[in-house]
Amino acid sequence: MKNTNQTYGIEGQLAPELNVSRWVDQSGKETTPINLTDLDGKFKVIYCFQAWCPGCHSVGLPSLQKMVSALEGNDQVSFLAVQTVFEGAAKNTFERMVEIQKEYDLKIPFGQDEGDATSQNISYIMKNYRTGGTPWFILIDKNNQVIFNDFHLNTDKAIEYLKNLR
Repeated sequence: MKNTNQTYGIEGQLAPELNVSRWVDQSGKETTPINLTDLDGKFKVIYCFQAWCPGCHSVGLPSLQKMVSALEGNDQVSFLAVQTVFEGAAKNTFERMVEIQKEYDLKIPFGQDEGDATSQNISYIMKNYRTGGTPWFILIDKNNQVIFNDFHLNTDKAIEYLKNLR
């Protein structure tokens, strides 16, 4: 699962902490921040999106739905969705993020990452993981190594890989 574009991604590196302070749980209720350490020993799939992103709605969110459904009950994998705001903050709001969680019936935690002045009001995940926009998938193994970080995820191959984790 190697990213051939050297400009983006941090495959093979230790995953930086998420630094996302605002989250909702799988039921859409605000909850405490989620950290990677909360998910130690699990494989992590992080889906990055923006509410106004057409590709997120036509490709990314349906891919995430398919993965979450295929791996339901698999306690080896944790899914997170994060709205990584880097433009259009007035449209890519926390409230819209919660609506999207409900609209796609995704019973996984969702986070809102707008960054702050120290990140030029750009998502921390975008900066720390060197993502190239949205939709974007980040796969982190059980040892917190980033093994995939890119736009183009082959959903079926990812599901097959994740189903075979031990």
